[in-house]
Amino acid sequence: MKENQSDYHHKNSRTALKRPLKFRVGKDNELLKFLYQNAPNKKAKTLLKHKLIKVNGETVSQFNHPLKEGDLVELHFDTSATEKRFRGFSIVFEDENIIVINKHAGLLSISTDKREKLTAYRALSKHVKLDDTANKIFIVHRLDRDTSGLMLFAKNEDVKKKMQDNWKDMVSDRIYLALIEGKPEPWSGSLTSYLYESKALKVHVTDDPEEGEKAVTHYKILKGNKKYTLLKVWLETGKKNQIRVQLADKGFPIIGDKKYGSTVDPIGRLALHAWTLNFEHPVTGEKINLKTDIPRKFSRIV
Repeated sequence: MKENQSDYHHKNSRTALKRPLKFRVGKDNELLKFLYQNAPNKKAKTLLKHKLIKVNGETVSQFNHPLKEGDLVELHFDTSATEKRFRGFSIVFEDENIIVINKHAGLLSISTDKREKLTAYRALSKHVKLDDTANKIFIVHRLDRDTSGLMLFAKNEDVKKKMQDNWKDMVSDRIYLALIEGKPEPWSGSLTSYLYESKALKVHVTDDPEEGEKAVTHYKILKGNKKYTLLKVWLETGKKNQIRVQLADKGFPIIGDKKYGSTVDPIGRLALHAWTLNFEHPVTGEKINLKTDIPRKFSRIV
């Protein structure tokens, strides 16, 4: 990660990839009827639902809103300005090619069992089908169920493949926050080891390069107290459970992580959060810089 690179909160980041469409009303009409006559039909109800229609500068969501001759109607496609919230996550960026969500801890990225009804994948599949029932969603990368934060999805298979095949080149920063037991020395550094997964689906550390795959994690202390420390963590490699395993191996397990040795759970969740995601847009080439708020429970405890 480039330490001198600026951080941007997602609400302030430059994510408007599509300019608003503006229409002047020629004669008295109702809003939805006017939209069907002038706007992309598949978008009209969705834009109204997510409060992305303005009439004379005021946001309108009623489909039967009366229009007068001379009124100015604006259609906004930058959904980052109106963060859409779902059960278990919110959408912080969306255009016609990708969606980035802020996933809550406890939500599965994708189902591991047919009985699992609530997943980010399933909710987003329903969301994109509001525009067109043929639309699909594709997972580009995953977060563990108990990890919160930024997660990227593609709206078509070509974009998914491009992002996955060029992940290291297209993603400039992927930064996490980890709240750990104890305080590592020095204040910043790197963790390098080899990881392998057992038959019990638990990841272990080994010094044998033939037994495991190399994993490199960098960290920097942000704040702390006598019991806990908040770390800024970024990945050089992206192995399963990498941050959790390597910190635990050094004697600093993430709080709430019983799987990897934590004996405390003061905030009622695994304290790992995907904080920042900076990447090159796979279609436009634009630099997208997204950053969430630090979870309140993380800040309170340190």
